[in-house]
Amino acid sequence: MVVIPAIDIKEGRCVRLKQGRMTDETVFSEVPEEMAVKWFKQGAERLHIIDLDGAVQGRPVNNLTIKRIVNAIPIPIQLGGGVRDMDVLEAYYNIGIHYMILGTMAYKDPEFVMQACDRFPGRIILGIDAKKDRVAVEGWTEEIDSSPVELAKKFEATGVTSIIYTDIHRDGMRTGPNVDATRALARAVEIPVIASGGISGISDVLEILTLSEDGVVGMITGRALYDGSLDLAEAIVVCRAGS
Repeated sequence: MVVIPAIDIKEGRCVRLKQGRMTDETVFSEVPEEMAVKWFKQGAERLHIIDLDGAVQGRPVNNLTIKRIVNAIPIPIQLGGGVRDMDVLEAYYNIGIHYMILGTMAYKDPEFVMQACDRFPGRIILGIDAKKDRVAVEGWTEEIDSSPVELAKKFEATGVTSIIYTDIHRDGMRTGPNVDATRALARAVEIPVIASGGISGISDVLEILTLSEDGVVGMITGRALYDGSLDLAEAIVVCRAGS
């Protein structure tokens, strides 16, 4: 199971939000590429980046910062936020992004996601963010009448490489991951699942690790790394040993 450090970008800075609230941010670096290098040196095999401004505005906003991160580290990067058309997808792939995360478009234009999977096989990740078992889109500002499982099942035969499942109420709160909901989603679909939201320390890493038999293949962690309650190198060693 892979441990994936998160870098959320807002106004060109590396920040962490609480429960996705754009007004409740903590700035951890004015130079996000330096954080990327830090996580790479500690053993990260993949990096998770979200353009927070892009997610809300529906278009790339921090693409220059993202390009600097791509140029700074040699590991695969998965990116989400503000991707609404094929030209944006292609532009990001051209600068070196490996995986693109599509969330809002999975609800608004499922055909676009299917076309993206056909055009870029093995490189599209489905992002499902939820509040109390309801999917949230548009940078978590709008809830829709669909559960994560209902939405995920629509994409089982499309070639989506994985699903990132985020419990918004736990994101950035260090209250522990929503293990039950993550397990339920992983068991309901054939697509591999990456857990996200709420990791507070190594005990949570060990708990998510038990979900590997259910189809969970990775976990994303942010605030716990930034405030020091989780050591990335230790988490990676634990996951390798338990795989």
